[in-house]
Amino acid sequence: MKRILISTAAALALATTALYYGTPTLFKQPLLDLNRQLSGLSAKTVRIAGHEVHYLDSGPTEPGTAQGHDGLPIILLHGIFAEKDHWADFARPITATRRVIAPDLPGFGESTRDEAQPYDYAAHTRRLRELMDAWGIAKAHLAGNSMGGTIAALLALEHPDRVASVAFVGAPHGLRSTRASRMDRLIDAGQRPLVAHDAAAFEAMMALVFEKRPFLPYPILHASGQDALRNAASNTRLWDAQLKDRYLLEQRLATGLPQPTLALWGEQDRVFDISGSQALHTLLPGAHIERLAGIGHLPMMEAPANSAQRYLAFLQQAQRPGPTGQPQAAARP
Repeated sequence: MKRILISTAAALALATTALYYGTPTLFKQPLLDLNRQLSGLSAKTVRIAGHEVHYLDSGPTEPGTAQGHDGLPIILLHGIFAEKDHWADFARPITATRRVIAPDLPGFGESTRDEAQPYDYAAHTRRLRELMDAWGIAKAHLAGNSMGGTIAALLALEHPDRVASVAFVGAPHGLRSTRASRMDRLIDAGQRPLVAHDAAAFEAMMALVFEKRPFLPYPILHASGQDALRNAASNTRLWDAQLKDRYLLEQRLATGLPQPTLALWGEQDRVFDISGSQALHTLLPGAHIERLAGIGHLPMMEAPANSAQRYLAFLQQAQRPGPTGQPQAAARP
């Protein structure tokens, strides 16, 4: 009997493994749901400007549940060709005391992409404001990676009353660096390094954005690769629309940013070189800029717990009243 049980268990394990790698789509959603649940996040949808927007939401929390809690929600904004679940691990230490919302920005992830609609920075910024209106959020802390960080900064400039603070979790798009990054060199050679037309290009893209690759279950990784290949033609249009605004953030930050600002910049970032952090410091001398050793372009995935703790420390500091009674920006180390 024992031998039969062992044989049966082995057969079941082999069958499950075969399904896991042979039919990975069966496992994708359960894995996503489990990780969301562990992070206190639920999947929701809202409709704005002709788009059905999918987002993760931890739900309201009571003000005062953490020291320095101002009761304002945190909105997390992904980069180009990324999506909301890339924030799940980063959000895990935060959702117990704060409301966290991570949308698939219109045009990305599960949200609607309309080939007749623009997806440049002006459109993204307008739609983020409309999302906040749809959620009934008058003011929020914004944190974004890459494209998402730039959208956060643009909304903060255009509607300063709606944004309490800005955090670049990973380098923002739109700054010139004194040293060309690997991606800069590829762009200057006429390539689109974040648009994958085949499996080899997808692997090259992964190597470009990550220095320290996080564990990604095979069904999730497989689905990401398939989505990238299936959307390659459409992604090309979105890439070209964003490339025309290659240094937009540098131009727009010439007048400064009124909100407390944090930048967590990976020292091994091959998308936007670490030398760009000096350009950011020049534009925003009051910003708190932290260099992350051994990290690439996606700190919220490569070092989620550490990045989240740095972000929470920034929020606590930013919410302390300064001499004028206004929140004070953290000083650069």
